[in-house]
Amino acid sequence: MKPWLLYALTTLVLWGVWGALAGLPSENGLPETLNYVVWSLTMIPPAVLVLMRSDQPLLRDRRSVTLGLAIGLLGAGGQLLLFHAVRIGPPYLIFPIISLSPALTIALSFALLRERTGLLGLVGIVLALLSLPLFDYRADGEPAGYGSWFAMALAVLAAWGVQAYVIKLANATMDAASIFFYMMLSGLLLSPVALAMTDFSQPINYSLDGPGLAAAIQVLNAVGALTLVFAFRYGKAIIVSPLVNAGAPLLTALLSLMLAGAIPGPFKIAGIVLALTAALLLAVQPEESVQR
Repeated sequence: MKPWLLYALTTLVLWGVWGALAGLPSENGLPETLNYVVWSLTMIPPAVLVLMRSDQPLLRDRRSVTLGLAIGLLGAGGQLLLFHAVRIGPPYLIFPIISLSPALTIALSFALLRERTGLLGLVGIVLALLSLPLFDYRADGEPAGYGSWFAMALAVLAAWGVQAYVIKLANATMDAASIFFYMMLSGLLLSPVALAMTDFSQPINYSLDGPGLAAAIQVLNAVGALTLVFAFRYGKAIIVSPLVNAGAPLLTALLSLMLAGAIPGPFKIAGIVLALTAALLLAVQPEESVQR
């Protein structure tokens, strides 16, 4: 097996399983804010490792620091929202929504970078727009506030869609190791905010099935991010991106449905199918840069 394919498949599996299990620590009594803190700490080892393996030292110029921190804060802010979303909502619906973030990235690239997309990209954006109302469709008898996780999933989509756009800007002058390092640093910088948001007056599970379980699950996320860096380093983005962007949410949705033992209604099933199809089309669509 070629190295890039091994790294890409590893990321797919790690992120797919991570997405399905991400809400378990909160269900066991660990606040999502502390779950975030655990995640930020698990990012340190892979960030140090990838920097050590890099061919160049950490970039410290103003542009690199600004772009790196922007990328990291958008990603970390999305993570903080995501932990709360998966506590109150079903991961098998949340992750297909988040997988549509490339639609926003393409829209920003078209408007600001003068890049255009082909037929597959346009169809993917249309399917993404059609799928979103289906996720928020509420049948009679569903409790009030049922869709609050939907708004949070949209916020994560927005944060990660803008993050990918900023990564496109940063890639012109920054290496992957420096970008990943600032992603880790930004996550740590938001940890005090997460701690301040934590209600320590409420019972908190500090046992192994709380922080211990969170660490084991978040390691999947951190290591998956590291293997993705190497997948893009050794492979072609046009092949790696579809595997991860569409494959990981699909695996999360399937595993979450199995763990929940639930079958969503026909409208939400249609939303899942449309969203995952859109994610695949958006991922495989090659981008062309055109100066007007």
